[in-house]
Amino acid sequence: MNGATQHQNDLKKRSFFTSEIGKVIFLGIIFYLSFFGDVERIQLVRETLSDAFLSVSAFVAMTLFIFYGLEHLFRLDTAVFLKKSKRWHIPLAALMGALPGCGGAIMVITQYVGGHLGFASVVTALTTTMGDAAFLLLAREPKTALLVYGICIVAGVTTGYVVRFMHGKDFMRKKISVKKTYLKKLIYSNFLSAFHPVWLLFIIPGMVLAFGEAFQVDTNLWFGSTLAPYQPTVLIGFLGALLSCFLWVITKNSGMTMNNLSGEMSYFHNVRSLVQRTMIDTNFITVWVVIAFLLFELNAYYHGFNVNDFFNVITPLMPLIGVLVGFIPGCAPQIIVTTLYLQGVIPLSAQIGNAISNDGDALFPAIALTPKVAMLASLYTSVPALIVGYAWYFFVE
Repeated sequence: MNGATQHQNDLKKRSFFTSEIGKVIFLGIIFYLSFFGDVERIQLVRETLSDAFLSVSAFVAMTLFIFYGLEHLFRLDTAVFLKKSKRWHIPLAALMGALPGCGGAIMVITQYVGGHLGFASVVTALTTTMGDAAFLLLAREPKTALLVYGICIVAGVTTGYVVRFMHGKDFMRKKISVKKTYLKKLIYSNFLSAFHPVWLLFIIPGMVLAFGEAFQVDTNLWFGSTLAPYQPTVLIGFLGALLSCFLWVITKNSGMTMNNLSGEMSYFHNVRSLVQRTMIDTNFITVWVVIAFLLFELNAYYHGFNVNDFFNVITPLMPLIGVLVGFIPGCAPQIIVTTLYLQGVIPLSAQIGNAISNDGDALFPAIALTPKVAMLASLYTSVPALIVGYAWYFFVE
């Protein structure tokens, strides 16, 4: 069965959410929550969408531009490179996961789905990633951040090799083969190309604002004292998120183009495909992040959920709580944990346990693309998190 036929069969098995009517209903719900209802909730939804766009989408797009740009400039073939460097997959996954933000870990997830990396590499990347909490720690306590990074990388590489030894190289490995004819049809869309300038108009300023926000800078002040009270940063992020969701809805058979990397990818290297692939993949991830962010924030809004309350326990339980909070998808809870550490509320052992166990926003596309692997890999990260967190608590603190 060729790749195009396989893809058509997969489309028939799509969930209601990814069907055309499901996508329209999703967009309708997003617009309703953003423009109708009580003012306080509308503001919360807009800020949540803005946060999703600036804290995740912008960094994902930046990462994809870099990697796809390298492919474009040097005619690199990711599949061939990964095939030739199998012995280095786990260290490479550790370094990708350790990149501040979630873009590197997301790249590892999608390369796993494409059949180019193994399950052990996924576990490694999720173990080393700290998500957006890394920016906050780097800004406030760079020495501590480097220490935590070093611990995460060692824990990630060690865990990766243990998992590979336990399960073998082909455990839960994906086998996907998509012909370049379908890939050409997906990438070269004149209809989508018309939206490139509009999308770039939001994503490029979003990247700049994202760095400021990551380092806890009030980026609204960058627009001057006259515009700052109107929160232009929130407006740009909110409109960018709406645009990404809209483009995902109108993109036929939308999904991750990275899943389709093949040995003949160099045939399609040009600027147009670079922008379009980045846009398609970023929009796909944005949708799942928006859903997760809204579920988390609306639950907190209506039921008063607060991560801070988790740490109202005796000190010996704090590393355990830090690990458990790490299971909550997304970077917001992890940023709260890092903030509590910086304020002296929780010990470094809890911060370390959380840094190892949390998967940041990389878990969202992982759940969307391969839920069983995402859940199992996330569970595996808790083992080194508990071991290292409590080792630090008992022997260092």
